[in-house]
Amino acid sequence: MRILVVEDDIVTQGFIKKGLTEQGYQVDVASDGQDALFQALEGDYQLIILDRMLPKLDGMTVLNTLRSAQKTLPVLILSALDSVDERVKGLREGGDDYLVKPFAFAELLARVEILIRRQPMAAVQQSTLLQVSDLKMDLLTRQVWRAGREINLQPKEFQILRYLMEHPKQVVTRTLLFEAVWDYDFDPQTNVIDVHVARLRKKVETDDLPPILETIRGVGYRLVEKATS
Repeated sequence: MRILVVEDDIVTQGFIKKGLTEQGYQVDVASDGQDALFQALEGDYQLIILDRMLPKLDGMTVLNTLRSAQKTLPVLILSALDSVDERVKGLREGGDDYLVKPFAFAELLARVEILIRRQPMAAVQQSTLLQVSDLKMDLLTRQVWRAGREINLQPKEFQILRYLMEHPKQVVTRTLLFEAVWDYDFDPQTNVIDVHVARLRKKVETDDLPPILETIRGVGYRLVEKATS
């Protein structure tokens, strides 16, 4: 499940992202309304957690624009505005739930789970499947297949492959992979990514299968569409 967290307070943003990531969700963040709107319109999210008071564009403007663009994904509004009138306004303008700050993470998580369960199962199932050529990944069961053969991956290998499959045919730099999988600043002296990618390549490119993972020298990696014959 991919969630967009829109929150301009860095501490709160990090708190939510860390908690949801530990629960197995993939989390992107935005710190202002303009960036949030761009990501929400271009990305494939199953839920948006949206702060009301944001720089550049306020949360209600973001929400109204999304609904006008026929984006029907659930939106959980976060706000320090706790009056009944404000909560009703947020729900009437397109919010699916409204959580008042400060909040306990356990309650936020429960509301996230409820909103996701309300979505049609077909949409939820489709969002858990990734495919590039003859390579398939089920995000829910954490299974991977190539040409119909199941591949057993270690957690970091799975995360690296997932990121590459979510960005097919794009050159993904080592810095992006490091931040996406390890979630801390990139050390240009480390070879940890190269080691994990080498192990991953051995598993997805056996002798009778064509190469699918390209190394772009000095830059990073790219997953290409080369199906089995």
